[in-house]
Amino acid sequence: QVQLVESGGGLVQPGGFLNLSCAASQNMLSANSMAWYRQAPGKERELVAYITSGGGTIYGQPVPGRFTISRDNAKNAVYLAMSSLKPEDTAVYYCAAFGVTAASGATYRSSWGQGTLVTVSS
Repeated sequence: QVQLVESGGGLVQPGGFLNLSCAASQNMLSANSMAWYRQAPGKERELVAYITSGGGTIYGQPVPGRFTISRDNAKNAVYLAMSSLKPEDTAVYYCAAFGVTAASGATYRSSWGQGTLVTVSS
């Protein structure tokens, strides 16, 4: 099974910035698309940003203009640069990969990381 590991979460003050990273295990050959989701306490998981292998992007409702998603296909990594952070951005942020092909030849509809906590508070 392919594994995704997020990093970069932490505590940041309102108006601040944070950069998240997600790296896939070495047995992942490729993914058609990758994305960041988030889940705040008591709320459903929601899309933050989505990026295709060709670089096309889609952003969720709360974040256009403040967050930027990017990926490195060679490293099978995806990044999320977050700025102008607000307390309502506090959530666990999850990395996801879709249309995954593993080195074994196995394919997976999706793979998810364990999440990294982002807390925006003064």
